[in-house]
Amino acid sequence: MTMLSTTRLPLRRHGGPDDLFALHDGRPVTVRTYLAAVRDLARRLPDGAYLLNLCGDRLGFAVGLGAALLRRQICLHPPNDTPATLRQLEESYPGLICLTDAGATYPGMTCVEALPPDGLDSLTGSPFDADLAFPADQVAAIAFTSGSTGRPMPQVKSWGTLVRSVHGAGTALEIATLGAAGLVGTVPHQHMYGLESVILLALQHGLVLHGGRPLFPADIAASLAGLPGRRILVTTPVHLQALLADGTALPPLDFILCATAPLAPQLAVDAEAKLGAPLHEIYGCSETGQLAVRRPSATAEWLCIDGIRLRQDEQGTWASGDFLDGETLLADVIELKSDTRFILHGRSADQVNIAGKRSSLAFLNHHLNSVEGVMDGVVFMPREGDSGTTRLAALVVAPGLTAETLLARLRERIDPIFLPRPLRFVDALPRNPTGKLPREALLRMLDDSRPD
Repeated sequence: MTMLSTTRLPLRRHGGPDDLFALHDGRPVTVRTYLAAVRDLARRLPDGAYLLNLCGDRLGFAVGLGAALLRRQICLHPPNDTPATLRQLEESYPGLICLTDAGATYPGMTCVEALPPDGLDSLTGSPFDADLAFPADQVAAIAFTSGSTGRPMPQVKSWGTLVRSVHGAGTALEIATLGAAGLVGTVPHQHMYGLESVILLALQHGLVLHGGRPLFPADIAASLAGLPGRRILVTTPVHLQALLADGTALPPLDFILCATAPLAPQLAVDAEAKLGAPLHEIYGCSETGQLAVRRPSATAEWLCIDGIRLRQDEQGTWASGDFLDGETLLADVIELKSDTRFILHGRSADQVNIAGKRSSLAFLNHHLNSVEGVMDGVVFMPREGDSGTTRLAALVVAPGLTAETLLARLRERIDPIFLPRPLRFVDALPRNPTGKLPREALLRMLDDSRPD
């Protein structure tokens, strides 16, 4: 068996130099142009150990990833670009270089634009260099947990870990049957899901990357319409629900991929019926990357991607595999059917025990959001009061409902002891770009919405 340290894995797996690599601002970008842009940026980057890749442009981000690997610089993928986050990164990673879109600047930081200052046309006619490949044990990125349960924590990823994870997921999802399909994603690529299932899925499976990140239904439809051939949509339950509620007609789809939060089976069924394509889910976390897949309209069971195995002990469920560094304890309540098949019952931190009765926040949120008239809502555990009494809270977007009506409908669905009090109506929930709800943001909104 080849030792990990001597294994080299390619940056991309498309066809010849003139094959389509991406669509950028509606214009085709070939494999030749992409690799030329990678080498151009590698020449322009100053020395430094870390590259803070803040590109919103998908193509610029992918160019930055390749250039950083070529320079043996480590890409940092923060959960956001707020001033507080950037200050923390500067303190933790001195001398970092900030990679940006054209015209974007971050005061006090060394900034470099990812794409050529003279435009991609300046790379026309560039020689086609030998394919780029990098050692499997080369550190490629440091991702950060989403912060939904606390302070974001760094997760170091080698090139081999990323590539093997994406290959395993692609095989389980049978991505090869889609050929050189075009891929549109609604999720940020600094997040592990977007990095793996948008950028790396395209790079490692020869897909055509759409350079934008559309959010609104009309923009998603326009982005998909611009793709030649078959089409893949990578999205989240929140974005998918908004897309279906809007009713905007989409071009024919061939595949839908969803992650970041549990997907209600009925939403999956509705999406497949309305969008005319199979919908699959990815299960994973920042600590491990992608672990399992399922088609929720067909089964509640998850199937581990090739090489991943699960086991349980008194601490919980542990994941191990060919591309994982040892074993990782998963933060979810899992019912094992075998060492490769399981049913997911929600995060361990979601389990609540009130007066001896147990439930899960995922279960309660499912019923809250199933009430007619609720556009969005979340049940969560607030800060413990002075009395120490355990009560749940809820923030709800439901313009046509009163608290009395909503609580009465919830009482028909859940044990009254789990009814949320306080229940506050808000205009919108503080969702981050992946649709998640950071706990600190919920607590701030709960405090801000307190009656005078």
